[in-house]
Amino acid sequence: MRGRARWLILQSMNALPKPMTLDDFIAWEERQELRYEFDGFAARAMTGGTVAHSTIQTNLILALGNALRGKPCRAHGSHLKVRTALSIRYPDAMIVCAPADPKSTLAPDPTVIFEILSPSSARIDLGAKNAEYQTLPALRRYVVLHQSRAAAEVFHRDEAGEWTFDFIDGDGALDMPEADIVVPLADLYEGLALTA
Repeated sequence: MRGRARWLILQSMNALPKPMTLDDFIAWEERQELRYEFDGFAARAMTGGTVAHSTIQTNLILALGNALRGKPCRAHGSHLKVRTALSIRYPDAMIVCAPADPKSTLAPDPTVIFEILSPSSARIDLGAKNAEYQTLPALRRYVVLHQSRAAAEVFHRDEAGEWTFDFIDGDGALDMPEADIVVPLADLYEGLALTA
């Protein structure tokens, strides 16, 4: 019995899935019905959100689309993925100023990335994703929007290439000179009854 138990343990160890590479994940995910993010270690299914999240995301895409009309940059929602050095992410929205292949599922060189914060995503959005996104050479601004109040945490690259931080709330506006637009924060929270 001892030999049989050892054999079963060895077999189960051999049955463990091998870690995916980034390229393995991309090939695997293209065959899936659902969308998945890859944090460098494991695939994680993208789940649904709240009414507040959906409202903010819709308002954001509309505001960005209107502000960018006639300009070379384009707004995209969460259907395009972003590839970092170690991960694949689906930001809630982004601004892309680089030319893009219409058939591609990857956003080329995003200039601004937006995530909408929730209690379950706060640690990842402000920690891991923040660090991952800041490694993207073309990225100039990472904006994290709150759901419970009209507020944004803005990380942006200054002229020296260093990342700085601003907090915007209330009647403030998102100034995005890299895309030559300014979007009032209030426009993103239109239709939501939020606490002060």
